[in-house]
Amino acid sequence: MRRVWILGVVFSFVFSLSPAWAQKTVRLSIATGGTGGVYYPLGGGLANILSKYIPYLEATAEVTTASVDNCILVGKGKAELAFVMADTGWDAYRGRAQFKERIPLRTLAVLYPNNMHIVTIEGKAIEKVMDLKGKRVSTGAPGSGTEIMALRVIEAFGLDPNKEMTRDKLSVSESAGALKDGKIDAFFWVGGLPTAAITDLGATPGVRMKLIGHAEAVPKMREKYGPLYVKGVIPVKTYPGQSMEIPIAVVWNLLICSENMKESLAYDLVKTLFEHKPELVISHREATSLSLEHQAGGGSPIPFHPGAVRYFTEKGLKIK
Repeated sequence: MRRVWILGVVFSFVFSLSPAWAQKTVRLSIATGGTGGVYYPLGGGLANILSKYIPYLEATAEVTTASVDNCILVGKGKAELAFVMADTGWDAYRGRAQFKERIPLRTLAVLYPNNMHIVTIEGKAIEKVMDLKGKRVSTGAPGSGTEIMALRVIEAFGLDPNKEMTRDKLSVSESAGALKDGKIDAFFWVGGLPTAAITDLGATPGVRMKLIGHAEAVPKMREKYGPLYVKGVIPVKTYPGQSMEIPIAVVWNLLICSENMKESLAYDLVKTLFEHKPELVISHREATSLSLEHQAGGGSPIPFHPGAVRYFTEKGLKIK
């Protein structure tokens, strides 16, 4: 009896110290991306903030192959939140391209610009996009936004990715390793600045990494796919040994959810995200791009969730 009494006291003590733990009635899964990109650390930071400041909620970040699969996971109810590229999310919302049916998505926030990288190293005889002809090139993991955008860049230059180059489908970490080991000649990656896997490649002794400019593809991409893409740059010294600014194609990243999410939950998520932005920046510096101004700037072709609209309206924004 004494042992039972002691156990009862211990459990009562634990629960009295952890009221928040006992109140976690909502659990969210955040679909991110591969461990070598930006989505995963940013998703981990977001999960920590949401779990810390929303008393009833516990969030976890999940490794995925990124945008395409993330849209599908949200559509099937296997993830409540996801990071996606605006172009991939737009295809999913309309049920186009690789999506067989419309996925009822909503935007919670426009996050940061996603920067297309075309990466190679000295000795591969690649100075411009057309030099990829006849080469072995990774266009990103299957089910990723990188793959979609890479194929659109290649198409804009008049190349056939399936006939005029040998195409591998690797994640950014796998691509960087394969390039370093001489298994491929170049790879595409679209993500934040800097991307850890590319930084590590550039810092490898004996490797001289090169980034290939391709901003001239943007007008043709916009002509065919709509105003999803803009010209941008990778600033000088973003990566080890990078001595010049690289003109590139850019698309925005979004935080999305299902249209079926409760308005009160969506409101709490967005409010917490913006009110605790400084803590999110600690997880990755791309979070510095998060701002109220970007929400009304046309970065998302997908309609905003009513809960997000309510928060932005309180902040004086007019969201369509």
